Amino acid sequence: MVFPGGALIGCDLGTLNFAKIKGSHTAMKSGMLAAEAIAEALAAGKEGGDELTSYVEAFKSSWLYDELLRSRNFGAAIHKFGALLGGAFNFVDQNLFGGKIPVTLHDNKPDHACLKPAAESKRIDYPKPDGKLSFDKLSSVFLSNTNHEEDQPVHLKLTDPNIPIGQNLPKYDEPAQRYCPAGVYEVVSNDDGSKRFQINAQNCVHCKTCDIKDPAQNITWVAPEGTGGPNYPNM
Repeated sequence: MVFPGGALIGCDLGTLNFAKIKGSHTAMKSGMLAAEAIAEALAAGKEGGDELTSYVEAFKSSWLYDELLRSRNFGAAIHKFGALLGGAFNFVDQNLFGGKIPVTLHDNKPDHACLKPAAESKRIDYPKPDGKLSFDKLSSVFLSNTNHEEDQPVHLKLTDPNIPIGQNLPKYDEPAQRYCPAGVYEVVSNDDGSKRFQINAQNCVHCKTCDIKDPAQNITWVAPEGTGGPNYPNM
């Protein structure tokens, strides 16, 4: 949480309340606590390399710590027991025990390691978007006002460019073309019948799903140049 000369806050600290699917208020509160601790440290004449122990103490005594403690089992229960049994556990934990059930579940398996091979998975035939209740990806990207300069370097880096087609496509049917909510990744057929992996970085809404979910951990999201990215003016 803290280290010499710095501290983790917001999403880097993992302040999302999984049960509420909300994290803005918790991220802001962690930043406020860190700022107060930094101001106190500067007023006390501490050096920049010192650890902000007062930030840790303030965090543990705040409503933020209590809120996150109460929702600690929510995600782990769903991942371990599935939607039905996990949901039942969470109902008991959240509604009967107020999030203070005397059990703490640990979700130790990384998300990218939970992906099943395509051969073991049933294909889902999604209905076409009707434009009223459901919408296609590109229409939703348009609403996000996402924009990147066309001539800037691609901010989605592949450690090995051969993995998407050579490894992920035959085993997982290249999941990047499905889990990306903005249609950034495509498997395109060439004229000679071969396949290539195309990255439409202009569409990226900076959700970082690819960085987390790619089964080979081959994709790394880096900050794009300038101020490129999504812009939600009505939020």
